[in-house]
Amino acid sequence: MSLRLLQHRAPDGTRSVVFADGASAHVLDGVAGVRDLAQRAIAGGITLAAAARACARGSDIDLAQELAEGRFLPPIDHEDPAHLIMTGTGLTHLGSAEGRDKMHRDAAAAAHQTDSMRMFLEGLEGGKPAPGAVGQQPEWFYKGDGSQLVGPGEALTMPAFAKDGGEEPELAGIYLIGTDGTPFRLGFALANEFSDHVTERHNYLWLAHSKLRQASLGPELLIDEAPSDVRGTSRIVRNGEVLWEKPFLSGEDNMSHALANLEHHHFKYGLFRRPGDIHVHFFGTATLSFADGVSTQVGDTFEIEAAPFTLPLRNSLARAAGDDAPVAVKVL
Repeated sequence: MSLRLLQHRAPDGTRSVVFADGASAHVLDGVAGVRDLAQRAIAGGITLAAAARACARGSDIDLAQELAEGRFLPPIDHEDPAHLIMTGTGLTHLGSAEGRDKMHRDAAAAAHQTDSMRMFLEGLEGGKPAPGAVGQQPEWFYKGDGSQLVGPGEALTMPAFAKDGGEEPELAGIYLIGTDGTPFRLGFALANEFSDHVTERHNYLWLAHSKLRQASLGPELLIDEAPSDVRGTSRIVRNGEVLWEKPFLSGEDNMSHALANLEHHHFKYGLFRRPGDIHVHFFGTATLSFADGVSTQVGDTFEIEAAPFTLPLRNSLARAAGDDAPVAVKVL
C-alpha cells in the first residue's frame, strides 16, 4: 500500500503531519511539518518512511472528511517562502509534443519542424541514458517561489493581465537540500502546473512569461516509491457540470526522459543546491484542455485525480484585481 505524508492545520491553527498507510491515517505526535521530519531523517541517516514510523502515534484522521473541511495544506512548504523554489520541465512525456506542436505550428511552414518537435525528438532519443550517464537536457522553466504555491481547495488566481488560466495535470518531485548540498528527494505530489497557454501560443519565446503563475499541489506526498505508471483523470467543471474530461498518463514508463536525467539537469546548477532549500519540480504533462480548444472561465473548477494518490486535487479559477497599467519605477 502507498505511504503518504500530509500537512494538516487544525481550526485553531495548530499544524501537524499526518502519516497515511493505505486507507489508514494518523497524526505524528511532535511533528509540525514535513520539512522538519525530513531533516530528522537526513540527520539520522534513515528514510522518510522510517522517520515517520519512529514517531509516536497520535489521533486517527479521516482523510476525506478533513479534505472536505479544508484542513490540508500543501504537502511541503518553507517558513521563508523565498527558500522554496518552483521549477519545471516540459516536452517530457510520450505524446507531449502533439499539443505543443499544435500551438506553434502556425508559426512555421508545414515542412518545417518546430523547435518544440525538435526538442521532443531529442529527448525521445537521448532522455533515458544508461545508468550513470548524462542524457539530453530538457526544456526547463522557472515558476516562482513559495509565495506562488497554492494549497488543495484554494483558488488558482491568474494575474489581471493574463490572457488565459489553464490547467496542467502532472507529477511534481519534492526535494530538500541537505547541509552538505546533497539534494534529497522526499517524494512526489499530484500537481496542477497552472499556465497561460494563450500567451505561450502567441510566441514560444514567451514561454517564460506564461509559466510565471501560481501552481497547486495535492494534499498527499507519496513517499518510499517512485510511481512508474500513473494513470489519472483531468477535468474542468463549470456550473456544476463537467465541461471537459480526459485521461492523463505520467510516471517514467510514460515519459521520454528518465527522472534521474531530469533531476540531474536541474540540480547540476550549484545555485539549486543551497542547504535548507525546498524544491518543487514539475515533470510535465501530455494532456491540456487548451489543446482541445477549451477556453477556461473564472469560476471553473479544475479537478485532477490519479492512483496511487487517494485524494483529488481541486482548485477553482480566479483572476486578480487590477488593470494593465504600466508599473511605475521610482528613481532614487
